[in-house]
Amino acid sequence: MKSQIVDPIDVALREDIGVGDVTTDFFVGKNQSAIARIVARERAILAGAETAAEVFRRVDPTIEISIGQKDGAEINAGENVIEIRGAAGSILKAERVALNFLQRLSGIATMTRKFVEAASNEHVKILDTRKTTPGLRALEKAAVVAGGGVNHRFGLFDMVMLKDNHLATAAGFESFATAVRKFRETHSNIQIEVEADTLEQVRALLEIEGIDVILLDNMKPAQIREAIALGKDKVKFEASGGVTLKNIRQIAATGVDYISIGALTHSPRAIDFSLELTPTGS
Repeated sequence: MKSQIVDPIDVALREDIGVGDVTTDFFVGKNQSAIARIVARERAILAGAETAAEVFRRVDPTIEISIGQKDGAEINAGENVIEIRGAAGSILKAERVALNFLQRLSGIATMTRKFVEAASNEHVKILDTRKTTPGLRALEKAAVVAGGGVNHRFGLFDMVMLKDNHLATAAGFESFATAVRKFRETHSNIQIEVEADTLEQVRALLEIEGIDVILLDNMKPAQIREAIALGKDKVKFEASGGVTLKNIRQIAATGVDYISIGALTHSPRAIDFSLELTPTGS
């Protein structure tokens, strides 16, 4: 996981608690202790358990936490995921933020696992994209890995991705080809990926030395097969655009190396978890 530019847990707690929890501070005794269990309400792939646990620790370092399942585990409805012991007020203050992280990240992991299983092809890597929640990229990309997917570039700084808008600024094909070669000479450790919308573009890109991956944007399976045949053993190919659970197996069967899916992080359904609290003394 990449280091955080911002601390999402700190931001979430300040957003939720603000100057104080007026409900808990007034109605829950300061000496009241409790045991709480976070329970899954549906079958899912778990992600974010450590993040949720850290939320409780940030609110109250004296809280005792036991994580029953690791990220990537398949959990069933009714299964306990995390057990928390400590001050009831602290547990209640951390509850919503912890559950928010857990339901969001588990949703990403669960959706990713569905795409991996639907692809039914161990030779194809299912990639995420940069279509993440602002400030949560590291956590969301970790959730993709928990679901069996693979991280694409983390940000603009760790990989070259030349898409149609970048190519539109080029002064011509020869100028673009020269720029790719010059970049490769000075940045040998950075991967270069270029988008292609047509087979004609694929043919042209295959003539440029230094390109590592060609992104086949919104191509049909027959076009993907033809593109791969043109560039077999020369570059890697990534399919992107319009990928669904219904068509991913057909796309994977083309022989493509990667399939990237923005929906993994921008459209997952939150998984239902609840926190069940039992007072233990005061």
